Amino acid sequence: MSQRKIIPITPVRTESGAAGSDCESEEAFALMVLGDSMLPEFVEGEIIVVEPEGLARDGSYVVAQHEGEPILRQLQRREDGWWLHPLNPRYADAAIAGIEAVRGVVIQKSRPGSRRSSKFYDD
Repeated sequence: MSQRKIIPITPVRTESGAAGSDCESEEAFALMVLGDSMLPEFVEGEIIVVEPEGLARDGSYVVAQHEGEPILRQLQRREDGWWLHPLNPRYADAAIAGIEAVRGVVIQKSRPGSRRSSKFYDD
């Protein structure tokens, strides 16, 4: 198993010095894929665009809060609830308490420096 990399997410300081959000909750944001848990669909180093207001449904690729960290996984609905599924079989599925753990839906991915490698995920 590859070594886990943790990138802290910290609030941006406003002009007054107070901690604030770097974007509005409904604005899309970009993240870099780290690790191999979502191979072969998502490769380390790719950039994903996440829509916080996107429709999260069974089969969607999502960023969810799990054990205090954001995590990229495929959302799955099962008889016993919602699960976060890694595409790489070397990693285990993780149960989540509810759909509220989802922070956004992946709407696009691309490899830095290559426009041709972009892929869009439609609702």
